[in-house]
Amino acid sequence: MKKVLNNRFFQFGLVLVAGLFMGWLVFKPGSTIEHQHLHEQRKETTYTCSMHPQIRQNEPGKCPICGMDLIPVAQKSDKAESSPFLYAMSPEAIALANVQTQMVKTVSPEHEIYLTGKVALNEQRIAVISANYSGRIEKLFVDFTGQTVNKGQKLASIYSPELVTAQKELIEAAKHKDINPVLYDAAREKMRLWKITENQITEIENRCVVLTEFDVYSDQSGIVIRREIAKGDYVKKGTVLFEIADLSNVWILLDAYESDLPFMRVGQKISFTVSSVPGKDFTSSISFVDPLIHPQTRTASVRAEINNPQQMLKPEMFVKAQIKADLSVKDKSLVIPKTSVLWTGKRSVVYVRVPDMELPAFEMREITLGASPGEYYMVDSGLSEGEEVVTNGVFAVDAAAQLNGNYSMMNRVADHPIDVPEMFTSQLTIFVSQYFNLKNSLVEGDFQLAQSNAKKLESTLNKIEMNHLDDEVHHIWMQHDSALKKQIELLLMADDIEKQREVLSSLSNQLIETVDNFRVKLEIIFVAYCPMAIDDKGAYWLSEFEEIKNPYFGDAMLGCGEVIKQIRIIKR
Repeated sequence: MKKVLNNRFFQFGLVLVAGLFMGWLVFKPGSTIEHQHLHEQRKETTYTCSMHPQIRQNEPGKCPICGMDLIPVAQKSDKAESSPFLYAMSPEAIALANVQTQMVKTVSPEHEIYLTGKVALNEQRIAVISANYSGRIEKLFVDFTGQTVNKGQKLASIYSPELVTAQKELIEAAKHKDINPVLYDAAREKMRLWKITENQITEIENRCVVLTEFDVYSDQSGIVIRREIAKGDYVKKGTVLFEIADLSNVWILLDAYESDLPFMRVGQKISFTVSSVPGKDFTSSISFVDPLIHPQTRTASVRAEINNPQQMLKPEMFVKAQIKADLSVKDKSLVIPKTSVLWTGKRSVVYVRVPDMELPAFEMREITLGASPGEYYMVDSGLSEGEEVVTNGVFAVDAAAQLNGNYSMMNRVADHPIDVPEMFTSQLTIFVSQYFNLKNSLVEGDFQLAQSNAKKLESTLNKIEMNHLDDEVHHIWMQHDSALKKQIELLLMADDIEKQREVLSSLSNQLIETVDNFRVKLEIIFVAYCPMAIDDKGAYWLSEFEEIKNPYFGDAMLGCGEVIKQIRIIKR
């Protein structure tokens, strides 16, 4: 036996057998290594364009059509395959799209609002000095604007022929007041109507001297902001002579946008600064919120008052203000960054990181938003504390999900807030199916067949029963019904296929809205778009299949266009 083991040919044969056995283990069908290799091949990342999904390649780069960066499309995990709301991405795709997430957190219900505005005169502390009688300005004691005056200070002197005559009448009436007291009282009252003081009237009566000039006095202390007269001017009764503003108290006028107004109320504290007084914070409170919106600036004026004894605040100075608003909620509230939210009309969509997945996965979720404090939105419903939402790269995630056939911002589950009877749904489904026949006849370029299908479409619409719809739903359907009938009438009036195709565009737009509002018994409806249709204006159409067959060009450009949205109707 020892000689056999030491035999060179025996040793060579033994090695050969061992090698064949190892090769069989490695390369046999279903082997672990081959399976792993095929699995890795299946997980190879494919890159595509968000605008042109027909572009597919195995490495990153630019779209050859539009030049946009290609987006990686990763394979779904088993769990993601089971839900169209979940989309899994490879770590490489996440890094390339710079996807970042943040925990949903709670904050105290406080909102800081930053406003700009200016210092303004307090309109309630402006006095207008006007002439009480006609005459000529003989003397002017205040002759420039900006001059400081005190209450009771002499401003000007007026010579008035009417007053001279009235004084003479008073002196004569005083001599006979015992005989004719009524005339005497009337003469004094005439002087009072011209705002001549009792002391002045008594002095004229006692001295029996006619005054040729009467002085004009200031009604309040302040700054002369307007002077309308000069020495020698003739004035009439009611003519404005001076305007005096008290700057010891001023207004702060702030411009508030419509979105800020719900957080403001009278009595709310504000703080503000002015550049001319660096390092000093002024505080006040809101005294008035303008009920009107300025049509040009789309802002409302918010007013505060503040004492200004040293007159540091001067009218027209710019101010920067801050208001801390307590939001109308009881407890702490959930907030997410504004960058997390995708807006689609009335819907708000976010992508939530799904834990414990083989590959990083994100769930598309519709949420209800509340107020927007600063850079955040308050969440009324749809999220829980501790969940992760995508804050950066959310458009990339949504685009990748859409290209992969998942639900997304545009490719969504049809919303059906309108509940209708089963018979109505069935009849509307027949109408949509008849629309497909019309569309297909235009794909074939058959004018007569399109006219025949248009007549059937009209007949199908007239057969939809509305008797069992409640009042509100009936009103909504009548709006859709009227719009659809109008387009079908135009379709029947068309005298060539190009006119038919033009009307199809308007009919399709209306039907998209109708299908979005009412349930039909179809699992999926594809919405396609051709940018070159209708003289390069672009047009949509609905289709029962994903393959592009353009009804606006037919055989001339049958494959022009792309599916931009899928309306899916499923039971959740």
